[in-house]
Amino acid sequence: MKLLSASILAAALLAGCGSMSTAPDTPTKTVDGVLIGPNGMTLYTFNKDTVGSGKSACNGQCAANWPPLFAPESAKPMGGYTVVTRDDGKKQWAYKGSPLYYWVKDTKAGDRTGDGVAGAWKIARP
Repeated sequence: MKLLSASILAAALLAGCGSMSTAPDTPTKTVDGVLIGPNGMTLYTFNKDTVGSGKSACNGQCAANWPPLFAPESAKPMGGYTVVTRDDGKKQWAYKGSPLYYWVKDTKAGDRTGDGVAGAWKIARP
């Protein structure tokens, strides 16, 4: 009986642990007044995106240099976050209507080298 009770307790504990790894409340975090993605890297917005259009103007080579903050297929809007559908059909997170991107030249958490690139990119802020 003790073995069975221990097994039930272990199963209950493991089930509880599984619920702790659920999705975060938002797709980003804020560090030092800057939005960062789940990988800890700085996020940016593109001034050629039309806020609230549900589209990204950064595709092809642009997206190779400025990778989108992808959203899962099942993503739903939450708080200030919405989901845009990219030209390739993939989903991307947007904040306050602006799609969010990483900058390929940022190499470590805390890098912000994309701010001001081509006069079109700026750090995403809450």
